[in-house]
Amino acid sequence: MKIAYILFNGITWLDLIGIYDPISRLKTMKYLPDLDWDLCSFENEISDNFGLMVSPQKIKQSLEFYDIIIVPGGLGTRTLRLENDFIAWLQTAQNAKFKISICTGSLLLGAAGFLKNRKATTNFQEYETLAPYCSEVLSGRIVEDRDVITAGAVSCSLDLGLYLCKKWAGIEAMKEIRKR
Repeated sequence: MKIAYILFNGITWLDLIGIYDPISRLKTMKYLPDLDWDLCSFENEISDNFGLMVSPQKIKQSLEFYDIIIVPGGLGTRTLRLENDFIAWLQTAQNAKFKISICTGSLLLGAAGFLKNRKATTNFQEYETLAPYCSEVLSGRIVEDRDVITAGAVSCSLDLGLYLCKKWAGIEAMKEIRKR
């Protein structure tokens, strides 16, 4: 299983780290030893709104060979959802088995067309912004609708990580990872 973590300027790092930590333990604790991931971006260097920078591993490379894409949120999503080149790049993940977002990352999934006829959630302050992209906006912490899984505001990122551990490796794996 191969994951693409989608990075962009204006990201909220906690959205990424909250899900990244438990999922990475699926590999290190040998629940999913074949699990692999890349930090993918449309830019050479990524920064949050406070200046913390990360250099992604894959830049502007197609997302077509990933099984899963995970899109964090952040203030950058509000304008990025309107940038055609970025959205076209994100759409290269159309065949991914799962499209997953945290917080306002769902706005990017929506702009890419991945939420059409799906229920989804996002940060409570952006419900109205999300509404045109999906069939129904729900207020739940985690919403799963077929191949799309969305999580609410930033505090949901760790919950979503544990939810995915349970989904992909079972409840015992999730419990052990939660302990750590």
